Amino acid sequence: MSTEACQLSCYHIFVMDYSLRQKRLAMELRRGHAEALLVTHLPNIFYLCGFTGSAGVLLFQAGGRTPRITFFTDGRYTQQAKAEVRGARVVIAKSAVMAEACDAVVKNRIRKLSFESDHLPYIFYQQIRHQLRSHGRAGAGIKLRPLPGVIEQLRVLKDPVEIAQLRAAVKLAADLFPTALSAIRPGVSEASVAGELELQARKAGAEGMSFDTIVAAGLRSALPHGRASAQPIPDSGFIILDYGVILAGYCSDMTRTVHMGAVSDAHRRMYEAVKVAQLAAIESVRPGVETGEVDRAGRDKLKKAGFDSYFTHSTGHGVGIEVHELPRLAKGQNQKLQPGMVITIEPGIYIANEGGVRIEDMVLITESGHEVLTPTTKDLITL
Repeated sequence: MSTEACQLSCYHIFVMDYSLRQKRLAMELRRGHAEALLVTHLPNIFYLCGFTGSAGVLLFQAGGRTPRITFFTDGRYTQQAKAEVRGARVVIAKSAVMAEACDAVVKNRIRKLSFESDHLPYIFYQQIRHQLRSHGRAGAGIKLRPLPGVIEQLRVLKDPVEIAQLRAAVKLAADLFPTALSAIRPGVSEASVAGELELQARKAGAEGMSFDTIVAAGLRSALPHGRASAQPIPDSGFIILDYGVILAGYCSDMTRTVHMGAVSDAHRRMYEAVKVAQLAAIESVRPGVETGEVDRAGRDKLKKAGFDSYFTHSTGHGVGIEVHELPRLAKGQNQKLQPGMVITIEPGIYIANEGGVRIEDMVLITESGHEVLTPTTKDLITL
């Protein structure tokens, strides 16, 4: 099916089970003797209650048989919050959102307030302290407790509905690959190729791109994160295409490297080395394997081919609501893979003044091993 002909209905939008997530977080907080958590990281707010706006705070109280959850936002999001938020009481703040959330902390007699220390800027931490102390003795006695990563750890394991949504995002991105190829011609700018890809992504139903689209051609393909520039596509050399789409709040991420013009023996060796390394890393993926072992499986193949010094980044990362999530697949990482994780496998070679190659798939860890979600061919395409 052509991208032009594809309508939004091609890519499914699934209904998430927010109540299960809320129960899992409540269990984690109780296990850690955390009375309440102030959630300020917007992707975590989306994960817990479905809100997609740009301003809000979630006060999550874990006590009792069911958690008590209140979502605070401002008047710009009155209708949106009431339409999107699930499992939480919505409060439209009449003053500053954070101030009203802190007022609720005091009113609800919370004595220990945890916060997302890995996301909360220091200036907001100071505002929280000031607002609590403005209530006198009742607020001054409240202890602030840093609690990093608790929601991110829950997000590592995707439920079946999340996996289905990620599949849809992967399919949308893969269906756009022919669009990118058709836009590539000598003399056309990298930015023009990226722009056409992004336009068709929007037409197909994407909410946006997972990150700034990478189109790096010729010598610029040696830049691991060579965002699309005004440079024209040269007559020969590698072209790295790294992009992803956001569909219903979930990201995809894929990379393919194609070649403009005749392929030299040196470039073919580079490409084959990356392909062999990527396949070896994928083959190592199964429950119980440490993420560092997956990194080593691909890196060993590049070393055997004489290219290990040109692989300058980690082998992969988790993908979900954010394009870079846990786990991290890199040297020395010992987190064990579990069924329900969705990761990327993306080794590469980058040689200055020569060019670069990267191949990236999204991979689901299953009970029996793994499933490659990205359907696009890994054979070297010449244009």
